[in-house]
Amino acid sequence: MLKTYTYPKYEYQQPQEQKERSAARYPVVIVGAGPVGMAAAIDCRLQGIPVVLLDEDDTVSIGSRGVCYAKRALEILDRLGVGDRVVEKGVSWNVGRTFFREEEVFNFNLLPEPDHKRPGMINLQQYYLEQYLVERCVELGVDMRWKNRVVSVQRMSDGVRLTIETPDGTYGIEADWLIAADGARSPIRKQMNLEVDGKVFMDRFLIADVVMKADFPAERWFWFDPPFHPNQSVLLHRQADSVWRIDFQLGWDADPEEEKKPANVIPRIKAMLGDEREFELEWVSVYTFQCRRMQEFRHGRVLFVGDAAHQVSPFGARGANSGIQDTDNLVWKLKLVLDGKAPERLLDTYSTERVAAADENLMNSTRSTDFITPKSNTSRMFRNAVLTLAEHHSFARALVNSGRLSVPAFLADSTLNTADADEFSGAMVPGAPMDDAPVGVDGKKAWLLDQTGNRFQLLYFTDVAERLGGKLDELRGLSMDPVPVEPVIVSEKAGAAAGVRVLHDLQHLVARRYDAREGSVYLLRPDQHVVARWRKFDAHKIRAAVARATCN
Repeated sequence: MLKTYTYPKYEYQQPQEQKERSAARYPVVIVGAGPVGMAAAIDCRLQGIPVVLLDEDDTVSIGSRGVCYAKRALEILDRLGVGDRVVEKGVSWNVGRTFFREEEVFNFNLLPEPDHKRPGMINLQQYYLEQYLVERCVELGVDMRWKNRVVSVQRMSDGVRLTIETPDGTYGIEADWLIAADGARSPIRKQMNLEVDGKVFMDRFLIADVVMKADFPAERWFWFDPPFHPNQSVLLHRQADSVWRIDFQLGWDADPEEEKKPANVIPRIKAMLGDEREFELEWVSVYTFQCRRMQEFRHGRVLFVGDAAHQVSPFGARGANSGIQDTDNLVWKLKLVLDGKAPERLLDTYSTERVAAADENLMNSTRSTDFITPKSNTSRMFRNAVLTLAEHHSFARALVNSGRLSVPAFLADSTLNTADADEFSGAMVPGAPMDDAPVGVDGKKAWLLDQTGNRFQLLYFTDVAERLGGKLDELRGLSMDPVPVEPVIVSEKAGAAAGVRVLHDLQHLVARRYDAREGSVYLLRPDQHVVARWRKFDAHKIRAAVARATCN
């Protein structure tokens, strides 16, 4: 078999400030060109914000690393302009299966209802995602600086001053705002003497990326105590290019350097797959993990995102997925602050909302890890009893935990929400991430989420758009406000309305999923979370909700 991927090298260019020995100041500087840092950079450019992106390396990540990208992350990647490439290259899946020894005891479906654009999960090696993000950054004019390592961070009352080391020496720049996306070991966090609190798990896992031809279905398979790896756990995922990701639990006493040697890895894989199956090793690593976070994600003009702010175990695909949601939450708020349309305290809500999301991820990740790696004989006996009962008893299946998979954060307690005053049912409460559904746009099939995002919007539900009459003037008036709100009509029948976009609710699924009837309205944030909803249009209430959502 041939090697499946050639790692690109990106050209270092001496920064202009260094050439000219001049100082420069930028609205936003981002440190770390991983998936989270690049997502932030792309979002900044989509919002019209000039941005500098610094990275000390000159290539994409080595090895598959982050593998699973959940439905919500894919929807955000759609908004950033790379979703189609990720889905086309990746392996879509919705079903996960859990085995105890040789018997299947539990399975789940991440997308139990049809008519969503994106699947529950995509498996794709991180280097592909990073390559697509790099290309999108270049397309949008991000000032990407490879081989630029930040060696000093000096906080100021109105910004941040950075000292940066390159192959040509050092130089300095200033930023109104600094986004730290520099990973779990975050040099910026250390330079600022900031701590992360939580738990480090005393266990080791071996990752093996294996190139092989196999007809296994595109599903997540997890084994507890399999005969080919007794008393431990194993995870199998299919990726692009016939690459399969295998995670072997090793135990804390395992020697990482010894375990990475092919002479030790290959027998483990043969025991699992059988001697007759041909395969090649593409990448091997040994990792430990931790569940911890910073107390706050905003520190003056420095904003922490992704692993720099919070770390979880890999079981549940909550790392990159939650980091991408961080940037989705952050950048629209930063845009309003930079434009003078919102006070700086709006950025405090980035921290409070994403700290709450991180706590939910940490809780689920810790529970998964405790179930997968019991810390006592009593815990192991309980875990094995649950797995034995799960095959035949539904109550036990609810206790099986091979990794509660990443789900979007419901910001139900956010201070930016306007609480329901009218009676609604369903999941689309204030703070909820939007549900998708098929819609018609100019006679062509489209998706609701592709028609939303990047600005405040108001969904107005009606049976027939042409009947709105004078209501159209009130709807159009929202777009003239200091923080503009774009009106969007969702109509049961295809139609048109002067100066307002109309989405045709093709299967009545939008109305059903949003519990909407004639005249219902939904106010949406730029990151596709619900802000408020009412049964009747009231411009005064809408403007008050926008003011609340922007801390004005």
